[in-house]
Amino acid sequence: MQPPKSIWRRLIVSVSILLSGLIFLYMQPQPANSRQAADNTKTNESAGVTADQQKSDPTDLEITRRIRRSIVHDKSLSVDAHNVKVIARDGNVTLKGPVNSEAEKANIEAKAVAIVGQGKVNDEIKVIAKKPNS
Repeated sequence: MQPPKSIWRRLIVSVSILLSGLIFLYMQPQPANSRQAADNTKTNESAGVTADQQKSDPTDLEITRRIRRSIVHDKSLSVDAHNVKVIARDGNVTLKGPVNSEAEKANIEAKAVAIVGQGKVNDEIKVIAKKPNS
């Protein structure tokens, strides 16, 4: 049987080696495309209606609530589609944000048109291409 000091030394050395390996792996440079942070700055700076311009008018709030509820309850839509911005002003609706396909874009626009009517929906939704590893 080995003395207890020897066991503790081996344990400390083993843990040190393990931590060194983990730190080494963590510090390895990542490919440029994988460390690019999400940045909507350019999109947010573009001219147009933004969510902070939503009026407190009860009619506009009700329109927004109904469209938002319709989108969120549709489980066939992606998370991106569920997070599309819905902005109602004076009975007109602006839809903004990324979705995964033209079908999702059309689906969301149809939901808004069903609630406010044709010609009252400004569709600014963008279809984004998903990366293969996403």
